[in-house]
Amino acid sequence: MDFKEIRELVEMINSSELAYFELKMGESYIKMDKSLTRNTPEKSSDKDKLNTVEDVKNTEKQVALEKEVKNEVSVIDNEVKEEDLDLIEIKCPMVGTFYSSSAPGKDAFVKEGDKVSKGNVLCIVEAMKLMNEIECEYDCEIYKVLVNDGDMVEYGQPLFSVRRV
Repeated sequence: MDFKEIRELVEMINSSELAYFELKMGESYIKMDKSLTRNTPEKSSDKDKLNTVEDVKNTEKQVALEKEVKNEVSVIDNEVKEEDLDLIEIKCPMVGTFYSSSAPGKDAFVKEGDKVSKGNVLCIVEAMKLMNEIECEYDCEIYKVLVNDGDMVEYGQPLFSVRRV
């Protein structure tokens, strides 16, 4: 999460009725406590019993708001991750069968996290019994392999998500 997202989250929490908020997302951890004192159990009285119904209603509202905030934060976090990475898709140039290695049981040409140079083989696409090596057109880092070994692929289907180096 970047500073802008954290600031927006703090503003949302401050404007809500939430007294306590805790969020763990990946390496990010945020904890906010707006209550000045913690509730401690005391002797019950009729006044406490009357407040219980109101407390339950308030708690239900807080839980609903908390879920809404968490959903909004996770959507924002996912959008930011994809945008920040400047990812490019390498698409399949033909219809065929995707193979990640030169033969069954051999190591894949590339895997997630690999740095690849221009001209390196990324995969093989078998079309009409011909094995076509798909080469990288530029230096990049493999962010994600989008298809599984042996999958049928179509023309224009994304095979890899990469980041230029």
